[in-house]
Amino acid sequence: MSPVPSQVLDVATPGDELLRRVVGDFARNRIRPLAGELDATERFPAELYREMAELGLFGVTVPAELGGAGGTALDYLSVMEGLSYGYASVADQCGLVELVGTLLAEDGTPPQRERYLAPLLRTERRCAYALTEPGAGSDLGGVRTRARRRASGGWTLTGEKIFIHNAPVADFAAVLAVTDPERGKRGGVSVFLVDLDAPGVSRPYREHKMGQRASPVGGLVFDEVVLGDDALLGEEGQGFRAMMRVLAKGRLGIAGLALGISRAALDAAAEHAASRRQFGRPIGVNQAVAFPIADMVTEYRAALLLALDAARLLDSTACSMAKLFATEACVRHTATAVQIFGGSGYIQGYEVERLYRDARITTIYEGTSEMQRLIVSRAVLGRLDGGAG
Repeated sequence: MSPVPSQVLDVATPGDELLRRVVGDFARNRIRPLAGELDATERFPAELYREMAELGLFGVTVPAELGGAGGTALDYLSVMEGLSYGYASVADQCGLVELVGTLLAEDGTPPQRERYLAPLLRTERRCAYALTEPGAGSDLGGVRTRARRRASGGWTLTGEKIFIHNAPVADFAAVLAVTDPERGKRGGVSVFLVDLDAPGVSRPYREHKMGQRASPVGGLVFDEVVLGDDALLGEEGQGFRAMMRVLAKGRLGIAGLALGISRAALDAAAEHAASRRQFGRPIGVNQAVAFPIADMVTEYRAALLLALDAARLLDSTACSMAKLFATEACVRHTATAVQIFGGSGYIQGYEVERLYRDARITTIYEGTSEMQRLIVSRAVLGRLDGGAG
């Protein structure tokens, strides 16, 4: 495949040239050749993740003294975009480890970091990030999973989580639970580290998804799970604040993931437009094909610049803007690529068919597009209804 000329896409970013080259080589040589098989089989590619750990691609912003790469949010964005160009499910795993690793690095005790963070970054243990529930998706204030103090010490955890990334394969989870119903999410929600082989934990099902099919998703049920005092991550009652803090980085990561899908779709569409001939000439000479490609590359560059700005600020509003623009553009770009391929773009086995499916979830997870618009609009207008949420 002949990619779009680099000068059309590249935006100079300080200090990341070597990192981008390492990630780009890994994506082209190791991830892309496996993407079709992983999509078809829904296989968890543990061998790729071991190689990524050796390259230092997990825990990108986790301090080096804690086992991470010690990089910046700009580095994280570059890694997510580059890995996603190979296959979005692989980037998704990197993003999951980044969020849980950040929580452990910022809020974990030394024993918690030794037990969970160090083996996580070495891929010796797999994590999950358990927020979503049947009645609590975008509204984390609706969480009903409950952790109650035990008279003898520790906690008892009861509840259900759904749509949890890595739930079928994870060794432990960072679980959001209510510890003080009277205070709600403003001081009454906490985060717990839960070993998923503990008595009372079950994984009743695994979902089968439209796209990003090598990222396993399923449910977790906690039935009177006994936890020690050392299971509490960070301060009691500060779970909502901790999750909001890392979700900004999570949304930046999904912006990068969407950019990688967009770039792959753009490359595929441009190569097809140049090589596919109809009526004796390449279809790319027709403005009906050429102009949509021009729109794709313009929007890609705009989304990249917006994401780079968000990475420098790491501000909730800026990250929401980046995710909103990049993900909605990604859905348009993959649809355009399918259209340019015509009938073959609708057939399994063609990359653009997979990219179209992989793109769709990006406007939903880590906060829907509607939630991003709500965050951005409130930054401009404030809360006009006077609510506290």
